[in-house]
Amino acid sequence: MFNCRWPLVALLTCLAVGANAQTARTASFPGIGRAATPAEIKAWDIDVRPDFKGLPKGRGSVAKGQDVWEAKCASCHGVFGESNQVFTPIIGGTTKKDMQSGRVAALSANTEAQRTTMMKLSTLSTLWDYINRAMPWNAPKTLTVEEVYAVTGYILNLAEIVPDDFTLSSENIAEVQKKIPNRDGKTMRHGLWLASGKPDLKALACMTNCAQEVKIASALPDYARDAHGNLADQSRPIGATRGQVTAGPQSAENAKPSEFSAVKELTSKGACLACHGLDRKVVGPGFNEIAARYKANDKAESYIAGKIRSGGQGIWGGTPMPPSVALTDAEAGLLAKWILKGTPE
Repeated sequence: MFNCRWPLVALLTCLAVGANAQTARTASFPGIGRAATPAEIKAWDIDVRPDFKGLPKGRGSVAKGQDVWEAKCASCHGVFGESNQVFTPIIGGTTKKDMQSGRVAALSANTEAQRTTMMKLSTLSTLWDYINRAMPWNAPKTLTVEEVYAVTGYILNLAEIVPDDFTLSSENIAEVQKKIPNRDGKTMRHGLWLASGKPDLKALACMTNCAQEVKIASALPDYARDAHGNLADQSRPIGATRGQVTAGPQSAENAKPSEFSAVKELTSKGACLACHGLDRKVVGPGFNEIAARYKANDKAESYIAGKIRSGGQGIWGGTPMPPSVALTDAEAGLLAKWILKGTPE
């Protein structure tokens, strides 16, 4: 998890500066621009700042957080936040000494094979805000304020920052911030921290002799396609981005559009590849496993299409599959047919 609020700060600063400079701008450029309304600024100002401005009042216990975690979080992050199967681990790499110093020693010493969330986290507001707006990944913004406090508290408990009987609240969160292992791991001496600060870099844009037309080459020449191996095998088996298949020259036959040309876009639209690999289990079964189980069922296509649209649980384990409401019936049918084909293109 990273603190992504600084672009937002820059935007809000621009809006505020624009409002204050309305008179001067109107005089220089009459009819161009207007001051941002309070409602427009409020619509953008949705984050929780490091000083906890914007944090809603509330509380949540570690015990409550464990219940929410096991129901909605553990399938991706592991029971103890240590899993690396779907996303990088949240817990690990911090020590009691780090909590005293405010700097995670393993970051500078490179003694950990992988940097966890708690190793990098410097502001507790970032963790709270990220959970509140983005988690769980298949149903963001569905957690109540109490559940967000509780899950945040449970993560802090897993990191041994707060005890088992702790209740995190808007009243004590600032005190907990003082125990974050890497709280002093972020520099404030840069132009993005304060609106009045100076930028780190200055550039002189030439803006002369600019190209009238820019052409971007997106295809690798045949002789170089496999210079670094098969890129598709080098990508993480989750998310919307996939490495291109570069195992050999791309033949004209493979380049022809087929019945399933739109499937790649549909798997992204339905977030299918976040949980299903083509030939391996990720969170749910691989597409090859689904094809093998239902290959003899003449009603499999309509059945799988229905599961894609409505979701389900229990057939492949306890992890629930959320409904793919972004897909139409026709799109779900095409996906089902493609999966059952057994040789995804």
